[in-house]
Amino acid sequence: MPCPFCDHSHSFLESSLSVARFDNYPVSPGHTLVTTKRHVSSYFDATSDEVSDLWKLVGEVKQHLDLKHQPTSYNVGINIGLDAGQTVMHVHVHVIPRYTGDMENPHGGVRGVIPNRQKY
Repeated sequence: MPCPFCDHSHSFLESSLSVARFDNYPVSPGHTLVTTKRHVSSYFDATSDEVSDLWKLVGEVKQHLDLKHQPTSYNVGINIGLDAGQTVMHVHVHVIPRYTGDMENPHGGVRGVIPNRQKY
């Protein structure tokens, strides 16, 4: 099966080495994925130029989402490998807008990937 992130036709922002597209299964309005244009499975296999470009585009995505959705906060994360929950083996950064009241108690943030470890 072809990699869905190698198809850049659904992107809404792009830079020299990266593209941004809305997540097909968003956890919040505006949930965006920033991917490398080149097929690279792991963040740790990306070149330093690709890594730099990914983060530059993450900043541009944030500016876009601020204007379009006015979130109050963000979670930004990368799943690297099957045991971390990566389901598409093409490096991608999740930019997840967060909104006041979107969950009862957000304390612990990304620690919630292991729910019983989120609250401390």
